[in-house]
Amino acid sequence: MILWIDADACPRPVRDVAVKAARRKQIELVLVANSAQQLPPGPGVRQVIVSAGADAADHHIIEQASPGDLVITADIPLAAGLVDRQVTAINPRGQVYDKASIGDRLAMRNLMDELRGAGLAGRGGPAPYSDRDKQAFANALDRLLTRGA
Repeated sequence: MILWIDADACPRPVRDVAVKAARRKQIELVLVANSAQQLPPGPGVRQVIVSAGADAADHHIIEQASPGDLVITADIPLAAGLVDRQVTAINPRGQVYDKASIGDRLAMRNLMDELRGAGLAGRGGPAPYSDRDKQAFANALDRLLTRGA
């Protein structure tokens, strides 16, 4: 198993929890981004820096991740691509993407994108990342790593 992080917009607490979990479980952790990430020194953690093009990190993760791996991402289209390839994906708030939910999430994301583009919806993003979100993520990550994604 490899633990992947779509690291461009990943909250630092998520990255910190993932690093600790990967080291504790002795699995490889790969951060994929279009710029260098600050990583704590130590074995088992590496980063892949992709070109700055749109969705370059997403494309790399989809090409490299395999069933049995686990990907951390808040990117719904990336999660949909992973679910299609039978790769487990989880968001930074601890919600697992699966075949039962990804269609609705993708449709809602696309609808909101269209509404924002037409000026019919606000530009606000998700709520600030909280300690409660971090705990939910840590618990979900531990469950997935324990069962082998």
